[in-house]
Amino acid sequence: QVELVESGGGLVQPGGSLRLSCAASGSISSINIMGWYRQAPGKQRELVASIGISGTTNYADSVKGRFTISRDNAKNTVNLQMSSLKPEDTAVYYCNAKKFLGGGKWMDTWGQGTQVTVSS
Repeated sequence: QVELVESGGGLVQPGGSLRLSCAASGSISSINIMGWYRQAPGKQRELVASIGISGTTNYADSVKGRFTISRDNAKNTVNLQMSSLKPEDTAVYYCNAKKFLGGGKWMDTWGQGTQVTVSS
């Protein structure tokens, strides 16, 4: 099981950009889905973006056209480029790895999270 460590969070003004990175302790080449989730105070954790082994991406409607997810299997990293940030993007962002184990079972791994605050 890989360990995930996020970095790149911080304070940014509305309209600004940030790049989040997720570094895995081991190979992610066999991880079926890598994703970024976020959780704002008082709200449930929600999917922001995900990317499959083949590179297929999926985005929450609220971030489409503003965020871009990418994975580098050689470097065992997953990045989230965030642009045109809004105050409502403020949340703790978590990296997630989902590996299919067979028999209908999945292994879910989470990072510790990184805070993103969008404020003037």
